[in-house]
Amino acid sequence: MSVGHSQKVETWDKCTLQEVKVPFARTEIGTFFQEQPRIGNQYLEDAFLQHYLKTRLPPQVLEKVSLDLERFGARVAAEIDSLGHECELNPPALQHYDAWGRRVDHIVTCPAWKRMKEIAAEEGLIAEAYERRYSNWSRVYQVAKLYLYAPSAGLFTCPLAMTDGAAKVIESLGISGPLAKAFGHLTSRDPRKFWTSGQWMTERKGGSDVASGTESVAREQPDGTYCLYGFKWFTSATDSDMTLTLARIMDAQGRVEQGSRGLSLFFLEVRDKEGKLNGIEVQRLKEKLGTRQVPTAELLLDGAQAHRISAEGRGVASIANMLTITRIHNVISAVAGMRRMINLAREYASKRVVFGKLIKDHPLHMQTVARLEVETRGAFLMLMEIARLLGLEETKMASEQDLHLLRLLTPVAKLYTGKQAIAVISEGLECFGGQGYMEDTGLPVALRDAQVLTIWEGTTNILSLDVLRSLTKSQGQVLAAFCSGVQGKLELASSISELESSVQLLQDALNRLGQFTQRVGSKGAAAMELAARDFAYTLARIYTGALLLEHAARPDASSTDTYAAQR
Repeated sequence: MSVGHSQKVETWDKCTLQEVKVPFARTEIGTFFQEQPRIGNQYLEDAFLQHYLKTRLPPQVLEKVSLDLERFGARVAAEIDSLGHECELNPPALQHYDAWGRRVDHIVTCPAWKRMKEIAAEEGLIAEAYERRYSNWSRVYQVAKLYLYAPSAGLFTCPLAMTDGAAKVIESLGISGPLAKAFGHLTSRDPRKFWTSGQWMTERKGGSDVASGTESVAREQPDGTYCLYGFKWFTSATDSDMTLTLARIMDAQGRVEQGSRGLSLFFLEVRDKEGKLNGIEVQRLKEKLGTRQVPTAELLLDGAQAHRISAEGRGVASIANMLTITRIHNVISAVAGMRRMINLAREYASKRVVFGKLIKDHPLHMQTVARLEVETRGAFLMLMEIARLLGLEETKMASEQDLHLLRLLTPVAKLYTGKQAIAVISEGLECFGGQGYMEDTGLPVALRDAQVLTIWEGTTNILSLDVLRSLTKSQGQVLAAFCSGVQGKLELASSISELESSVQLLQDALNRLGQFTQRVGSKGAAAMELAARDFAYTLARIYTGALLLEHAARPDASSTDTYAAQR
């Protein structure tokens, strides 16, 4: 009877559980928690980008550019984004030896990383800037395309930044000899011919002080080439086809000149015609907080054959153009990362229900997102302002004031947007609650990767000092151009009643900046250096505010534009 009773109870329990549908009764099925946020066409979903291009580009340029960006936005969502995730899940590895014991130092990258290189060529992500099909607007177009691409690129933006920088250096030095071949590869749209470039400046002492930190030497050969010897402590995108690097030329007695005047710039191909490394040993790949998708390595140069491309001792001056380009790429990644996080958070807020209603229906949440939106809009306008100025400079259409602004705003935007990106992306992760902290959602990688933006190509302090250097070298003309540019934007907005109080706030800030500069500047270089960081932040905030006001002062500005400017 006991056995029979147990069987009846067991049967009854199963029937009862099925009838009342007790949660978790069938654990093998699992439970659906939340639909994930998905990206759509990032161009069509970015009304602010569309409006910016509409108000700036000539109509005939806008028509062609818009069609291509809409097509490219669809490709980002349908193809590139998944490749980017694959790059994160399959980081590079270093194979020192082959199966037969030969030293090969092969950096193994995943198929998605290689496909990214092909797409970069097909889409002309570098070529577009140098073909100049749209004259001075070509840079704006290229930057807009990279802005859509960067958050989905799996950090392939890193080799593209240095490729763009190398092309800029070569163009500025003169496209001839071995550089003509390199330039053709760097700016090619053919995936079979397209090269990426590295940038091997950092050595064992590390940091931005290349003048005292560079120990690599170059010995001239009878044919006019050089053999390089040294240890490169940090080489980004080490799987690239070529690189630019600094070294000190050694005379017949083995002597070199120290300091920046002893440095020359060299170009070398990473592999020879047989595909073997060109006098290079890969010591190890670097373990990093983020940007794990990018192969970054320590290299020993042991007779690497190279060409000197700068005048002897003019290496540091020759890489100035490269730094301008790579810092702008840094800004692109910062602003694009902020925009993507907001887009995902907005999409998630329309799906996630908490406390009885969608997140988007909670006023406090939307206030938080609105604050992030204001930061991102301001950063975007700063990015596009620099792209506009760079386009004018490259087509010989820039005024002296334009050139001064480009020189000043590049380090200012790089240092400030790097900080903004970390803050905005961190806050954005909170919009997903615990899911924002889970690796398999693909969200935390955005914050890890953002941290590099404040370090690579100059830390915040280094760039703040560079801002001061621009003021000193121009004998104050750079700051005068800044003040003049801001004043002009304020005048445009001053006639609009909704913006009057914001214009006055910015005018007061500009006046205080002038007073501060005079007061602290009179105390000597040490006092100004101590204030350099706050000074640079102030420049960034004032110019960003002026850009937001200028945008809101346009005849077709929306109420959202006005709100952002007021904020």
